Amino acid sequence: MGLIVDDVRKAYGRTSALAGVELEVRDGELLSLLGPSGSGKTTLLRVLAGLDAPDGGMVRLDGTDFLKLRVRDRRVGLMFQNYALFPHMTVSKNVAFGLEARPARTRPGRDAIGARVDMLLEMVRLADSGRRHPSQLSGGQRQRVALARALASEPRLLLLDEPFGALDAKVRLQLRWELRRIHDRLRLMTIFVTHDRDEAMAMGDRVALLNAGRVEQIGTPAQFEDAPASAFVLEFLGDCNRLACEVIEGRALLEGFWAPIFGPLPGTRRCDAVFRTSETRVHPRGDHAGIAARIIGIEGHGGVRHVECLSERGQRLVAQLESKLAARFQVGQAVTVAAERVMIDLQPQ
Repeated sequence: MGLIVDDVRKAYGRTSALAGVELEVRDGELLSLLGPSGSGKTTLLRVLAGLDAPDGGMVRLDGTDFLKLRVRDRRVGLMFQNYALFPHMTVSKNVAFGLEARPARTRPGRDAIGARVDMLLEMVRLADSGRRHPSQLSGGQRQRVALARALASEPRLLLLDEPFGALDAKVRLQLRWELRRIHDRLRLMTIFVTHDRDEAMAMGDRVALLNAGRVEQIGTPAQFEDAPASAFVLEFLGDCNRLACEVIEGRALLEGFWAPIFGPLPGTRRCDAVFRTSETRVHPRGDHAGIAARIIGIEGHGGVRHVECLSERGQRLVAQLESKLAARFQVGQAVTVAAERVMIDLQPQ
């Protein structure tokens, strides 16, 4: 049945960390929980893990009132960014700790614990490291041990809080796919917290984007790309331009250029238009309708260049162009800048 979070609220003094979070995690799903710092991601995980009590709302797991269960009965596996391994214990002892710490009536036998530890170390590709200590491992290896420990107690729900945040880019990418492989093998219900938009989209079956303690949008990565719910979503997930505009008869007027609108229309004429740099086009002046501007910089490498322009009204606009196309332009050139489509921000800056 899965996990249902219904109107969960949490405040610290006058600061609201969760302002009515509602989401569903399906059975066997990996849900990426994405958002800027302070959006409530870690607070939600702490509530689910039983480390914090919410001020209101309800959580159900397979129809059971999850918040009324004792922490030890919730069957939650928790993994943090800082590993939290015991330095005096071997890798095997770290993985086995949660099982060995259970009350006698629920504690597996020594042989069963040993077999599960061996299986998990094999799964995280550390089968030969059981007798080593955390200090003898790399950061990526320590994170694998932390994952094995979180899985040792056969959790119903796996919570991962920025698990790769302390690792370098190469190791982070490798572990990302390792975690996905393990998830697909075990089919656990998993919530993966990150502030990295690319990581969230690559990892998650679905993504929930939090903003100021609320879910701004939840859906598949393709749904975020094709149908962002708001200007906040559009800007958070990619580089964008923002320009004051007027909305007249369903179209946006930006410094003399008319652009089609997608998404909700505002109730006021004066607002901001937001549009992706990847959907921004540059043309030699006179060749195409657009915002009159001049190129002030061309940067980038590989197959993509960022062409920076300054409009005649002093607004900075950036277009992400293929290198072959960008090579046709030069700094100082008079151009027009056009947006393929824009989203209207109902709360302009």
